[in-house]
Amino acid sequence: MDGGLTLSGDMILVLMLLGMTVFLFVSELVRIDIAAVCILVLIGLLGLVPGEQLFNGFASNAVISIIAVMIIGAGLDRTGVMNVVAGFIVKLGGRSESRIMSMVSSTVGVSSGFMQNTGATALFLPVVSRISSRLDLPLPRLLMPMGFCAIVGGTITMVGSSPLILLNDLIETSNRSLPPGAEAMQPFDLFDVTPVGLALLAAALLYFLLIGSRLLPKVETKRAASPGRTKNYFAEEYGIEGDVYEMLVTVDSPLVGMRMSDAEKLEGAPLMLAIQNTDEPRLAPPADEMIWVGTVLGVMGTREQVGQFALDNKLRLQPRLRTFGNLFNPTRAGISEVVIPPGSRLIGKTIGEARLRSRFGISVLAINRRNQIITKNLREEALEVGDCLVSHSTWRDLSNVARDKDFIVATDIPKEEQRPQKVVHALGFFSLSMFLILFTDFQLSIALLTGAIGMVLTGVLSMDEAYQSVSWKTVFLMASLIPLGFAMEVTGTAPWLAQQVLQTLGEVPELVVQIVLILLATLFTLIMSNVGATVLLVPIAINIALETGANPAVYALIIGLATSNAFILPTHPVNALIMGPGGYTVKDFIRVGGLMSIIFLVVVLGAVNVLF
Repeated sequence: MDGGLTLSGDMILVLMLLGMTVFLFVSELVRIDIAAVCILVLIGLLGLVPGEQLFNGFASNAVISIIAVMIIGAGLDRTGVMNVVAGFIVKLGGRSESRIMSMVSSTVGVSSGFMQNTGATALFLPVVSRISSRLDLPLPRLLMPMGFCAIVGGTITMVGSSPLILLNDLIETSNRSLPPGAEAMQPFDLFDVTPVGLALLAAALLYFLLIGSRLLPKVETKRAASPGRTKNYFAEEYGIEGDVYEMLVTVDSPLVGMRMSDAEKLEGAPLMLAIQNTDEPRLAPPADEMIWVGTVLGVMGTREQVGQFALDNKLRLQPRLRTFGNLFNPTRAGISEVVIPPGSRLIGKTIGEARLRSRFGISVLAINRRNQIITKNLREEALEVGDCLVSHSTWRDLSNVARDKDFIVATDIPKEEQRPQKVVHALGFFSLSMFLILFTDFQLSIALLTGAIGMVLTGVLSMDEAYQSVSWKTVFLMASLIPLGFAMEVTGTAPWLAQQVLQTLGEVPELVVQIVLILLATLFTLIMSNVGATVLLVPIAINIALETGANPAVYALIIGLATSNAFILPTHPVNALIMGPGGYTVKDFIRVGGLMSIIFLVVVLGAVNVLF
């Protein structure tokens, strides 16, 4: 073991940047993409990477591939492929919970291998809602197995997760810094990791069939949100009870001259969902909408609550729905669940600041935040990742919300698919991308962009929709962190850190070193982004392998795979997505995910050592 490496000034600067990166990611003082861009700027100001190479990350093969994968996934979604899949699963699965769970989870797992696990989860969330509703199966019994299989499914191919897409670029960077005489590492092909990914997916399915199902929350009444059972479902889960009523504002009412936001704060106020002043009746009145004599309010509450509010505020309770009968028709409007995903621009904004009523036409009735139901002072509540918003809107407005990347609609929307006639084009260009990856020497980015631009040219997506489908937060995060990995290599920081790790471990078997690496990757993934963990640890793992005479590409692959070992906490984007609709708590993830993490570790180490 070479003990001659000593700290230089540049190494100290890189170590300080590493520490700052971890601190910013863990503390979340600023958004992680902003933190990554700050690190990029500091690398440039400190001269740790040559200026002409500082922004290479934005044009890297990995970043372009990520963009293309997101566009291809959006194209498949827009054609309604997933709803065809849902019908097929229901047809084959019958009413057996274990069979449906296995089919849904395996389908999502395989899909995650080609379209990013977060995207696959977002696409299948309303599909699983539909299946749960149709078959009367508890949603929490299906969502967590689906989410965990989506995470492991990202390891089936080299385009299934951001760390694996990034891995070949990091290997190429390390090849430029190899010591004299060292053999260059070969990049991994698309399906090199498939045996490992399939073994992980099979292990996850067996886990939930044999053990995990007993650890999942025991739920009897929780059901998927669907237009047909909205009233019972939301009464049971959120305490939203009652019916819809109309109230006419009289000349003596204290509400005259009051804003809607102020009226909603009055004691005993029902949920205010609609208004008619002089215009056409409409849902989701803005907070600053004024109430005048003759205004008709559409409200929701129990008969006793609405009656008492009308009496206290000199409002005339109408005997039937005259004004809003058409608007409140269940075929046109209803209550739904909408999840705030990672990367949403609404995170940190209050509901009032987000102007959900005026911008999107939805009224928020309650928030499910880590199984805590919030119904008071909703306008002042700042939105967080994974918040499940219980909202009222027309199905048309909800369809528009579903197309916005700041939301994921968990409710099955009664609407026709947008472009089912384009399904052949979408599948054709997806297949073309796979063909180019497998049977030609084109770069991964070129092969995937061929499929993405083909979907745009054939009208599967418009160019604006393609832009909207890209998570630019992920793009900037990855592109800004790539120079940090390069700086670790060119300054010698990675070899020095590898040397310190080996000196700490002493003479131990290779398996012990691998276990330490996979545990480090798991820990970093739980407290920061999986991309950040990969960029920081891959150079160190490669240098540890070079020091010990092991295969550096295998050690890099272990890190790339281990960053998917994120089941214990709802910090992974997939877990954050399913937490609200599933009504899960952190304890649920610790209970079910703890054993899953151990199984993941054992399968990865066993499969990698056998295959590579």
